[in-house]
Amino acid sequence: MASNSSSAQQRLRIIAGHLQKRPEDENASVATQECKAEAPRSEPSSATPVPRRRQEIMKWNGWGYSDSRFLFNKKGQAEFTGKRYRLSGLILPSLKDWFEGTFGANLQHRSPATPSLNLSAVAPPNLNQPFVEDLKAAGLAVSHDPEDRVFRAHGHCLHEVFALREGRIGRVPDMVVWPSCHSDVEKIVELACKHNVCLIPYGGGTSVSSALECPREETRSIVSLDTSQMSRILWIDEKNLTAHVEAGIIGQDLERQLNERGYCTGHEPDSMEFSSLGGWVATRASGMKKNIYGNIEDLVVHIKMVTPRGVIEKSCLGPRMSTGPDIHHFILGSEGTLGVVTEVTLKIRPIPEYQKYGSVVFPNFQQGVACLREVARQRCAPASIRLMDNEQFQFGEFCFSLILLNFFLLKNFCFKGFDPQHLCVATLLFEGDRGKVLQHEKQVYDIAAKFGGLAAGEDNGQRGYMLTFVIAYLRDLGMDYYVIGESFETSVPWDRVLDLCRNVKERIVRECKERGVQCPPLSTSRVTQTYDAGACVYFYFAFNYRGLSDPVHVYEQVEHAAREEILANGGSLSHHHGVGKLRKEWMKESVSGVGLGMLKSVKEYVDPQNIFGNRNLL
Repeated sequence: MASNSSSAQQRLRIIAGHLQKRPEDENASVATQECKAEAPRSEPSSATPVPRRRQEIMKWNGWGYSDSRFLFNKKGQAEFTGKRYRLSGLILPSLKDWFEGTFGANLQHRSPATPSLNLSAVAPPNLNQPFVEDLKAAGLAVSHDPEDRVFRAHGHCLHEVFALREGRIGRVPDMVVWPSCHSDVEKIVELACKHNVCLIPYGGGTSVSSALECPREETRSIVSLDTSQMSRILWIDEKNLTAHVEAGIIGQDLERQLNERGYCTGHEPDSMEFSSLGGWVATRASGMKKNIYGNIEDLVVHIKMVTPRGVIEKSCLGPRMSTGPDIHHFILGSEGTLGVVTEVTLKIRPIPEYQKYGSVVFPNFQQGVACLREVARQRCAPASIRLMDNEQFQFGEFCFSLILLNFFLLKNFCFKGFDPQHLCVATLLFEGDRGKVLQHEKQVYDIAAKFGGLAAGEDNGQRGYMLTFVIAYLRDLGMDYYVIGESFETSVPWDRVLDLCRNVKERIVRECKERGVQCPPLSTSRVTQTYDAGACVYFYFAFNYRGLSDPVHVYEQVEHAAREEILANGGSLSHHHGVGKLRKEWMKESVSGVGLGMLKSVKEYVDPQNIFGNRNLL
């Protein structure tokens, strides 16, 4: 820390030498706090952070807000509760038939979740009293309340949520601490090193890689460092189009605050309602509109991270540096193993003038993929372009009228040669200057036509895009009726997309059958992001687990086999979900033994006591 201060003073002396002085000011000096940037910067925002007791507004044993959920009402009709989403309050008349027909489920057979947390199931905290006393003396907010601890003991992997629904509580943090700024984090890390306490950073809690699980073998006191109270935009630089933001801010709050000032980041991961900026950095996140705005590594200009060795940050906000390996790439994707990301400077843009949704129906998945490949080759991808296979089309049609199948049947002359059992759908989102958007739209639709694609309407595209934010709630509904499911993703070169999708889906079906799953599983895929050299592919699968003695174990075996199939077919270990503890057995294969050794060497230098001991990645 002293070296950083010394460097700052040295730079200040140099800058001061350029200031014009009047004769009478010859002896004047310039203090550090008086040095202001030339570009206009706004005052810090004063937005209300996420409440410390998140369980008051969010489910403790499921996805999302407590007031929002799918259910079957007394008439057997599906509906989505609450008032937060466009789907809220609507009746979904076809969901029951699709659900029962697809999974062989019966609404008379229920497997309800444990309604409330049994506090006696939570082990007493293993507190390091000197550490606790030092935290309190420093004025830091702490809690060892059982509900606070359980809420931060998990992410949203299937096995984590399934256990909570059954009331099974494993190892949980011994306490929670809430820093309110960068300096607070420095103090917490300093005290953790002094008292040899294990810290696990906690952002939005949306992990799907077991990253937040407390290691069972950890004997030290485990402390969840919750960054949610660090949620301010510290400044906006309108000249350089950057914003300096505390890392605990939640995605939707970041975009809302920027929108109020006429700006956006454009970073919209599926989890943006709940995931945090620091979490995006820690997992190398990707958003739905990355074609225009980039992935998180493209948006980041500057990162500040507190580690046991001190603070890591670059010396300036330059757009690019040639100073050896980029230290940001040690931080991006580090998954809480090296320290806590406290502040991030991001690129921002003015809110786009015009936004337009769209959709295209293709005769089959092969032609849809070929179209997306050509769009990528011509580098004319819209902000978002997503292609769902036929199984997902059927799901969307039956459940949400995503594409109007009745219209398709009545107007089949427009869809000559289209088989409802093979067609697939792409949803589109264009953003930017109105004239350019309309020109861009024509270019994409012209390409689609060459591959047999037909425009299917703006409304369907918008429904498909918005469905992203509610689809995660469906897993909780499934578990209410003995159906478990999950999604996972990969990235793959273009020439392997079709083979990978086919082989992984077939492997899932085969593995389920061999492991005693009575009804064929739902096994689907979609292409969600495109690149010059490949694409991101998502898989969704679910099955009825009635009759299985250990359904989660069966699920984990199937997912493990699917991941092996992905790697064998040229796919990556993860495109944006990260590694955590769930996938780290494949890290050596993914990055090589030497590469893994490099990562371990960084860990050993930055954190020799393993203070950040979540045991992710390595």
